[in-house]
Amino acid sequence: MKLTDDQIRDGISRLTDWQWDPDQPDIHRTVRLPDFVAAIDLVNTIAQAAEQAGHHPDIDIRYNKVRLSLSTHAVGAITENDMSLAARIDELIPSAD
Repeated sequence: MKLTDDQIRDGISRLTDWQWDPDQPDIHRTVRLPDFVAAIDLVNTIAQAAEQAGHHPDIDIRYNKVRLSLSTHAVGAITENDMSLAARIDELIPSAD
């Protein structure tokens, strides 16, 4: 079920470094890591969590930067699945971000 703008704002406030533009149907976060190998390791860790959740982020890797974007494509909007996976991803990201 599509979240309201207020629900998205509330959800984002509980996440770490996730951003939302009301004109876009996603939430996103960019993580900077020490190097390319660390970026790939993080992506692999996130991939495992996404598979377990049955919900998958869009991922863009640029050397040591990983951009994560979440949206429920089936409804073309942000849902509780996106907020839940974002919270899980936050737990997986090294604190030295």
